[in-house]
Amino acid sequence: MYEYILAAAKAHSCTVKEQAALSGYISFRVGGPADLLVEPNSTDALSDLLKACKQDGVKPLVLGKGSNVLFSDDGYRGVILHLGDDFGKIEYCGNNMVRAQAGASLAKLCRFALDYSLTGLEFAYGIPGTVGGAIYMNAGAYGGEIKDVVMVVNHMTLDGEKGSFQSKADLDFGYRHSGYMGKDLIVTSVIFYLDKGNPDAIKMKMDQTMERRIAKQPLDFPSAGSTFKRPEGHFAGALIEQCNLKGYSVGGAQVSPKHAGFVVNAGGATATDILDLIHHVQNTVLSETGVQLEPEVQIL
Repeated sequence: MYEYILAAAKAHSCTVKEQAALSGYISFRVGGPADLLVEPNSTDALSDLLKACKQDGVKPLVLGKGSNVLFSDDGYRGVILHLGDDFGKIEYCGNNMVRAQAGASLAKLCRFALDYSLTGLEFAYGIPGTVGGAIYMNAGAYGGEIKDVVMVVNHMTLDGEKGSFQSKADLDFGYRHSGYMGKDLIVTSVIFYLDKGNPDAIKMKMDQTMERRIAKQPLDFPSAGSTFKRPEGHFAGALIEQCNLKGYSVGGAQVSPKHAGFVVNAGGATATDILDLIHHVQNTVLSETGVQLEPEVQIL
């Protein structure tokens, strides 16, 4: 069924897993098997794999660290291209510019910037995602957003052709939004433009960001970070707490007692538990406050 994909993966020595347990690839630690999961290790490999997908008549799903997605317990019928550590190179380009491949973790990117005394990414320290996912969602925290430091985003079409966005109109960044949403384009690498800074001050800010996360967020349980987008004029966590849902559970899924904006896997949760809890929270908040909560997590 995946003749050309398997041949392309073999030609580039890519890791291939059939019936890959998705619970090992997303931060919620739930989800059934994927038919086929392939890990590209270069842009050439990715290009050839995309061309092979077209030959096999398959539209692939691209996955990074899975820190903002939820797969069903039935898994995923199709092909997943997993951009992980093998697609995570970072390099200094000079003139305060850093180039990172899409599979690089934000934590690794932040530490790299610190090594070169570059400031501007401290807000992202502790966000559990990849560079590609951060671009797609315009990741942000504590007053900063990824859009603030992006210079060029390189991508690939599903035909394996290279391109890039660098204009504000093309990138179309907004709150948890980018110009890549709804387009068949795969982020491959990003050039960040940062400022020169004092390494001690940069490290202090990174440490403070991490301390705030540890103090306020339920990092000791699997989750996808903030479950809901911030509704205009409100805070999702405050609305959920107002509705007395803090600590509410469905199976092994729970509204975190530490921060109501997080749905966590408190132990043995299924994807169905998590999805049912999300729907219960949405319905309750809408009924009691009139505010419609929109999930930030991508439900696949």
